[in-house]
Amino acid sequence: MATLLKKPIQKNMAKGVTLIHDVNKANTELEYVGFKIIDLETQGVYEEILTDHELCIVALTGQITVSDSNETFEGVGTRNSVFDRKPTDSVYVSHNKTVKITGNTKARVALCYAPSHRELPTKLIKAADNGVEHRGKYHNKRQVHNILPDSDPAANSLLVVEVFTETANWSSYPPHKHDQDNLPEESFLEESYYHEIDPPQGFVFQRVYTEDRSLDETMAVENSNVVLVPKGYHPVGVPDGYASYYLNVMAGPKRIWKFHNEKDHEWIINRE
Repeated sequence: MATLLKKPIQKNMAKGVTLIHDVNKANTELEYVGFKIIDLETQGVYEEILTDHELCIVALTGQITVSDSNETFEGVGTRNSVFDRKPTDSVYVSHNKTVKITGNTKARVALCYAPSHRELPTKLIKAADNGVEHRGKYHNKRQVHNILPDSDPAANSLLVVEVFTETANWSSYPPHKHDQDNLPEESFLEESYYHEIDPPQGFVFQRVYTEDRSLDETMAVENSNVVLVPKGYHPVGVPDGYASYYLNVMAGPKRIWKFHNEKDHEWIINRE
C-alpha cells in the first residue's frame, strides 16, 4: 500500500464517539499538520486538552455543540452530506484550551491541527463567512470553500479549505507544489487531503511526486481515505460518473500559501 494513503481505522474512543482517522507526528512524517475524523452519535461527547496546538473544528455533516470552557457555540453545522455543495460552520480554538464537542445529531467532524505559538480568541466561522470560489475551465472545474484562508488572521499556522470537483474533471491541477521556503515565489506548507466520493463506491486518483521523482506515488483513493502531502506536486483526477469532495489542511513555518505550477503543464491554464 502507498505510504501516503491512509484508510479509515474505525476505533471506538468513548460511548457515542468513533475515531475514523488520526494523522499525527507519531505515525507520519508530517511536522506541522495533524488531522482527525470523528463520528459522533447524538449526545456523543468528545473532549480534548489543547497544549501547544491550535484546532479548527469542521462540522462536515450533522450538527454539533462546541465549547472551550469559556464560550459555547450551539447548532454548528449546515449539511446532511458534504455533497449538499454548500458551506458549513467551523470553530477555531487556540492552544491552552479544553475543547468539548457534543453531537446534537449524528455528525462527522474534522479536527484540523497545527502548531500554535500565540493564544488567539476562539472564533465561530459561520458558513456564510466562507469565501466561495469557482476555479478552472474545460475539464478543470471545481468549487472552493475557503474556511480558514491566509487572508484571515484568526489562526497562527492553520489553513483550511474544502473543494468540490465534478465528474470527469481534474483538481489541484495543473500540478502545483508548495514545498520550498522561498517567499515571495513559494511557501513551504505540508498538506493533508480528506476525500469523500459521490456515490461512495467510487474512487479518484491522486499522484504525489517531486521534481526529481525521489517521491512518486499514484494512489486509487476511496471514500473516506486521507492522502498526505509532505512535499511535491499533488493533482487529483475524478473518473466519469463520480463527484469528488476533499478537505485540505495546510500548515508550515509561515502562514502563507504561495504555490509553484509544474512548468511542463502550466500551459494548460492559458490555452483557448
